[in-house]
Amino acid sequence: MRHCIIVVGGHINDIFAKEFIEKERPELCIAADSGMNFFYRNKLTPDWIIGDFDSASSEALDYFGGQPDISWIRLNPVKDDTDTESAIRKAIALGAEKITLLGATGTRIDHLLGNIELLGIGLQNHIPIQIVDERNRIRMIGAGITLEKEKQFGKFVSLIPYTNIVKGLTLTGFKYPLDHYDFRGFCSLGVSNEIIAESAQITFEDGILIVIEARD
Repeated sequence: MRHCIIVVGGHINDIFAKEFIEKERPELCIAADSGMNFFYRNKLTPDWIIGDFDSASSEALDYFGGQPDISWIRLNPVKDDTDTESAIRKAIALGAEKITLLGATGTRIDHLLGNIELLGIGLQNHIPIQIVDERNRIRMIGAGITLEKEKQFGKFVSLIPYTNIVKGLTLTGFKYPLDHYDFRGFCSLGVSNEIIAESAQITFEDGILIVIEARD
C-alpha cells in the first residue's frame, strides 16, 4: 500500500513524529506550508512542499529552496481551501493509497475541526486518511471496522456520529456494547469506550462515524 505522510503546521511532537516516519517508511512525504519547519529541524527531506508559505520559516525556505530533488507547489494565499487540503488532493493525484496527517492537531481548534472534516476526502476517494499525534489517532469511517487490542493506538475508543444518525450501530468486544442502536448526534454516548476482547467490531447500516483511539 502506497503510504503518504503529510506534515502540516499544527502542534507536533518532533520525537514522536520522527519515530513514526522512520517506522512507517512512507513512499511519499509532503510538507504542507510550515510543516516544512519540522523537516528542517529534524534534518529530513520531503518529496513535495505545498503551500502559500505565509507561516514557514525563512531558514527552511532557503534551505529546501536549494535542493533540486524537491517538487514545489506555490499556492495563492487568497484561496478557498487550506494548504492541508491541497496537500491531500495532491497525494491522491500522486497515487497515495493511505494518508497520514501529522501536525494536524494543536491550539487552533478551527484548524483541527477543519482537518477532521478533510478526512471525508478519503471516504469520497476510497482512501483511508488518519490524523495521528502522540496521544490520538482519528479516522472517519463509512463502513464497519475491526480493532485488534494488541494493535490499538490507545486504551480509549471514542465514537462520534458525523452524520445526523448512524443507523444500526453494533459494538462487540467493547466494555460498553451496543446492538443495532440508532446513534444520533448531540450526545456523548460514544466517548471513552474500551476494548475488552482480543478484537472489537464496529458495524453499522448507514451513516458516517468519527473514530478516535486515545491514550492519556
